[in-house]
Amino acid sequence: MNAIDLVVPGNIDTPTGGYIYDREILAGLRALRWRTAVHSLDASFPQPTPAAVRAARATFAAIASDSLVVIDGLALPGLERVLADEQHRLRLVALVHHPVALETGLDAAIARRFEDAERRSLALVRRVITTSQWTARALARYDVGVSTLRVVEPGVDTRTVHGSTDPRGPAPAAAQHQSLNLLCVATLTPRKGHALLFEALGDLRERRWHLNCAGSLLRDTAHVAALEHQLDRLRLTGRVSLLGDLDNEALERQYERADVFVLPSYLEGYGMALAEAVAHGLPVISTTAGAIPETVPAAAGLLVPPGDSRALATALASLMDDPAKRATLAANARAARASLPTWKSAARKFAAALDGVTQ
Repeated sequence: MNAIDLVVPGNIDTPTGGYIYDREILAGLRALRWRTAVHSLDASFPQPTPAAVRAARATFAAIASDSLVVIDGLALPGLERVLADEQHRLRLVALVHHPVALETGLDAAIARRFEDAERRSLALVRRVITTSQWTARALARYDVGVSTLRVVEPGVDTRTVHGSTDPRGPAPAAAQHQSLNLLCVATLTPRKGHALLFEALGDLRERRWHLNCAGSLLRDTAHVAALEHQLDRLRLTGRVSLLGDLDNEALERQYERADVFVLPSYLEGYGMALAEAVAHGLPVISTTAGAIPETVPAAAGLLVPPGDSRALATALASLMDDPAKRATLAANARAARASLPTWKSAARKFAAALDGVTQ
């Protein structure tokens, strides 16, 4: 029986895109009769404490020799010495969603330290799996050989999406002046661009809209406090709802009720929420950062430069003011739905990416 040991920092049940990817891939591999095991490292990674590194060393040491071990890329910085000791005993594979060094808001010295640590860790693994072609290209600066790379894009949850009836045609005349429901699904961290979105919406107060933000409020509490202060300053508190983490059923209701999906990220290694929005037939407003142009079909969304609040406000206004344009983008999103990978196909591709990882 094929077997995989997955090493992740923190709790794999954390409701973020990277951990959702990990969980869905493991579930798909189990359906393919793989044996799976999860090993959780301390949540301090990618900046582990000395105690966290010692615990990580013990975790790896307890894994049976010759095991196929996949390491979530968020844990790569800080593991380089552990991996150097284990590279000949274990079959090591890195799973990189996006380079940690590219995370928004990092101090320059910390970013350099992350890049150096990631480069050293990546040199010690036998294969590197990325979640997008963009991330694969980004790893060229880390001296990862092309023959080592495999790309396995995330899937979408067809259990809810493909079963939905979602006409999203042109809005009836009587409904065209109702409040527009905007949806953003992302953990509230600087990289996701919530502050930029709020600034853009502050210029559009005279229009009728409401924004629902689904995503953890606990990952960066200082940033959330700053966002709440910004909403108060912009007089948008009553028009923006910070919903926190939602379970699958509640999140599905948000997608179904939304008219437009917006996510002005500064970087995405893929953008799973964007793919889900397309699968739900939603017009998308996002940025040209990272893998987003590869994830969002050109005919289904409007992409603006990252960090440009004026361009973001213009894109938002264009969809608020033009129901026919919204309907066209929605129709194009629905047309693109069939081309999106499923989690079942992603798991099969992941299994194929692991083929041939030998001592």
